[in-house]
Amino acid sequence: MDLSRVMPPKNVAVPAVSFAQHPGLVARLRELYPDAKINTEGIPHYRTERETIAYLRGYDAAIVSFEPINDRVLGALPELKVVSKLGVGLDKIDAAAMKKRGVRLGWTPGVNKRSVAELTIALAIAALRHVVLLNAAMRRGERPMQRMGRQLSGRVVGIHGCGQIGQELVKLLQPFECRVLACDIVDHSEFYARHGVTAVTFEQLLERSEVLSIHLTVTKRTRGLYTASVLDRLRSDCVLINTARGRIVDEVALKERLRDGRIAAAAVDAFAVEPPTDDELLNLPTFIATPHIGAGSEEARWRMGVTAIEGLTDNFVPEPGMYPFEDT
Repeated sequence: MDLSRVMPPKNVAVPAVSFAQHPGLVARLRELYPDAKINTEGIPHYRTERETIAYLRGYDAAIVSFEPINDRVLGALPELKVVSKLGVGLDKIDAAAMKKRGVRLGWTPGVNKRSVAELTIALAIAALRHVVLLNAAMRRGERPMQRMGRQLSGRVVGIHGCGQIGQELVKLLQPFECRVLACDIVDHSEFYARHGVTAVTFEQLLERSEVLSIHLTVTKRTRGLYTASVLDRLRSDCVLINTARGRIVDEVALKERLRDGRIAAAAVDAFAVEPPTDDELLNLPTFIATPHIGAGSEEARWRMGVTAIEGLTDNFVPEPGMYPFEDT
């Protein structure tokens, strides 16, 4: 892929809701592009292609988050030449459409890895120790007696997808002396050897993990991967965590298995539809839900925003089938 820098854009639009949540990013962008249009109202422009097109019309560069960038959108925006990504998820970016129309992509991997990895640790401990369930009971005035939980220390932790975030999670788990298993289509053997990680197959990951944390991107291979039959292969005491993307786990099947105790607990930060609408799932006592806050720390948001601004001039024309679109 072409990694060359290009001339600064003339006019920039930022539909990404989360960009303006850090006021320092707004000031930084306006220093470089005083006339930039920035979504400071907090109104999403990603629910439909029409919304995205309407916001970006007339601009030659954009900083996006969940906005769809596909052939229909780009076809309606012939003046758009650069799309810079706030964050790392590329499931809304159509590499083939960008290459076809010569649109360049600004993207920096790993900018939110520590934030997501820390949230994963928090969710694992909260699920193992029934923190959310017992806090809700205390708030209702029930004042429950102690309830036995399990420590994260010494558990078998499975990591599905050991890229930037998965590797950061491995490092954070070191003091807990967990037995860490990892499943990835990429060879990370040198990293595994340095950090005492055991490479396993998908089947072994399902069968052995007491805590199983998903850190996959959404591709043709991973979309809907955690089906009912896959979930049935988890240990009955497993805590399943998804801080990656929705559409990887069958949420209906997950609800059924949590309801009848076939899975001990689950914690999800990314849903197929956001905000999620299944109140039955959200209200299960063994389910923890957060509203896609994996990258929602001040530190991560700043780094995401700064690299997105840099991506307006430091970018490339994506190539389908090549990094970071190998599996498209």
